[in-house]
Amino acid sequence: MSPAEVEAFLAGQRVLVLATTGRDGWPHVMPLWYVLRDGVPSATTYRASQKVRNLERDPRCTLQVEAGDRYDELRGVMLKAEVEIDRAAAVVEQVERSVFARYHDREPDEAEAASLVRQASKRVALAFVVRETASWDHRKLAPVRPA
Repeated sequence: MSPAEVEAFLAGQRVLVLATTGRDGWPHVMPLWYVLRDGVPSATTYRASQKVRNLERDPRCTLQVEAGDRYDELRGVMLKAEVEIDRAAAVVEQVERSVFARYHDREPDEAEAASLVRQASKRVALAFVVRETASWDHRKLAPVRPA
């Protein structure tokens, strides 16, 4: 995919899979809802989560976003990134509001906004600074013809 296709693909998908390295060396793979903030994949999660502990120990991670059900539809993006962890409640709340708006197709109402504020103190914002991108789009492959 071209850089523009990658950006459009990431903007159109809903789940980012985050792979971190656990303290035992094994990959730790978890799904996240995300938003693009100035082109940077960003998310929030609980401060005490295993993924945060892993990222505090080693900020390198791999992200994958994919789509398609049949082989000829498969497409996706793999991003090698380093995470920036932000614990500031105001930043966490901003990312949470963006995630809420994206996944609910609306801004939070007053009660939902208050809940986001309360949750912000228990969460961190993750900004994934991309170092390398790999992508694929099987829809672009030439069809296989029977011999």
